[in-house]
Amino acid sequence: MDFVITVPRLPQVGETVLGESFVMKPGGKGANQAVAASRLSAEVFLVSRVGADDVGKRLLENLERNRISTRFVSVDEESHSGVAFILVDSEGRNMIAVAPGVDRRVSPGDVDKALKELDKVDVLLLQLEIPLETVFHAAKACNERGVKVILNPAPYARLPEQIFQHVYAVTPNEIEAEQMTGVDIRDINDCREAGLRLLEKGVSSVIITLGAKGAYVVSREFEGLVEGFKVPVVDTTGAGDAFNGALAVGLAEGMELKEAVRLANAAAALKVTRLGAQEGLPLREEVEKFIKKYKK
Repeated sequence: MDFVITVPRLPQVGETVLGESFVMKPGGKGANQAVAASRLSAEVFLVSRVGADDVGKRLLENLERNRISTRFVSVDEESHSGVAFILVDSEGRNMIAVAPGVDRRVSPGDVDKALKELDKVDVLLLQLEIPLETVFHAAKACNERGVKVILNPAPYARLPEQIFQHVYAVTPNEIEAEQMTGVDIRDINDCREAGLRLLEKGVSSVIITLGAKGAYVVSREFEGLVEGFKVPVVDTTGAGDAFNGALAVGLAEGMELKEAVRLANAAAALKVTRLGAQEGLPLREEVEKFIKKYKK
């Protein structure tokens, strides 16, 4: 659950800034990405956990409202539901602190249960708010079943080198790409260098997200910048989740990589024009209308 305070400016260390408003909004990177994909018309199953608390109950209700199957979301009494405290300033920039709670207890066994019961999966979308052991297990198990695996390396953690051979696409932002490769990213050439280094590790495609500039892709299918969309920024929280959810949908539908990235850019652009990590995620009709309008 995201506890969001809007402030005129972000505070310095030790400083208190009076906020302008407060809201509680369902969040979590995995849930955000699941909602993003569901709103773009995909059939989505979330594998996760919530606490046996009021926050957990609200989170489950929200997933169901967004047409996401909660068959594989366990209610765990060992800890609290995951929470995040977010400050958003007048320019849409944010500061975030997360207390994962039961997110840390999502296990390989949870993954195996889902895979045993699901007949067919087109795409697995992973992020790093759950244990790395579980991320690796899920990537390997799904790759062996012919599932396209997308890994969003956020929040950043050092990944086992072996995971990349099980990943179709890795989607870092500029900072995460620097952390993963050691390349100081200042321009497109640096993006290409970082992408090539990740390809050498065994991943099939590297998609470095660049905010309003779009995304730089290095893959065996396509290489180059897929341009973004210039929009007024209200709240950047959840933009990466909108991008990854849309990318997963595009690939599940059989789109070429460049086309799927463009869909993802459009979804992320629409998201930043709205407040809320999940509430601001766009519907499929809105994204398609936006792309057509932008072309004109």
